[in-house]
Amino acid sequence: MPELPEVEVVRRGLVDHVPGRTVASAVIRHPRAVRRHVAAPDDLAAWMIGPTITGTACRGKYLWLILDDRDAPLAHLRMSRQMLITSPDAAVAVHERARFTFTDGGSDLCFDDQRTFGHLMYDEGGAVLPSPITHIAPDPFDPQFDQAGAVARIKSRHTGIKRALLDQTLVSGIGNIYADEALWAAKVHGETAASSLSKPRISAVIDAARDVMAAVLAQGGTSFDSLSVDVAGSSGYFSRSLSVYRRAGHPCMRCGIPIVRRQFMNRSSHFCPVCQRKTLAQGPRETEPRA
Repeated sequence: MPELPEVEVVRRGLVDHVPGRTVASAVIRHPRAVRRHVAAPDDLAAWMIGPTITGTACRGKYLWLILDDRDAPLAHLRMSRQMLITSPDAAVAVHERARFTFTDGGSDLCFDDQRTFGHLMYDEGGAVLPSPITHIAPDPFDPQFDQAGAVARIKSRHTGIKRALLDQTLVSGIGNIYADEALWAAKVHGETAASSLSKPRISAVIDAARDVMAAVLAQGGTSFDSLSVDVAGSSGYFSRSLSVYRRAGHPCMRCGIPIVRRQFMNRSSHFCPVCQRKTLAQGPRETEPRA
């Protein structure tokens, strides 16, 4: 966590609160929050003061603010991170890592991160897509997403289809949860070699991922705890609609056979052993998919 829907939920929430506002101050409360920023934390804080936010954008698991006269500040939202809108009078939370105030005296923007897995930085290039994430592929909702091209790249990989789906350089935004859900919907075993699948079958998996994530967005994301929330601190409800993820031992919604959980890298995979039969052996073992 988070995956594309959770990041998009945060982005949509920010749209209601930050565009058109000018940053008055920036306080960095933990150095790990800006560990990817080459200069000192105070440098990023000073750099943020003054510009007006004109919009928001995201790709995959990255979110950034669009400013009127500066390059884009970029947030990588991983695991236990939160972007929260809070009252200027609110006390500093235990896991608050950065806070931005605005000249209008209205609500503040806080970056909370319990495990400090996320980070903040800014892009000096000024490009539409921040330079640190040019290697990240478009997501299935992006107007620039080339599904035929993504299918061809996935098919060229001699690895399991789930590993390919998690490779953010091939298609972004799909993480462990929605890979499991999409593969179940498409009736494909995650360890089936991507190269063994037909292009229409791979395309069907991407379609399933898009459909699942669209349904997730409609329910405000998937929240398993108080850390996965929108900018107002509210949880999403799609966890109640999951078909396989975290449903090990429960009957498959199609055939009734118990869902199986297997170790997958440092995560877990959930699948139906009947609806998702592995047709060919998994490809060569690879390193963690790029994020």
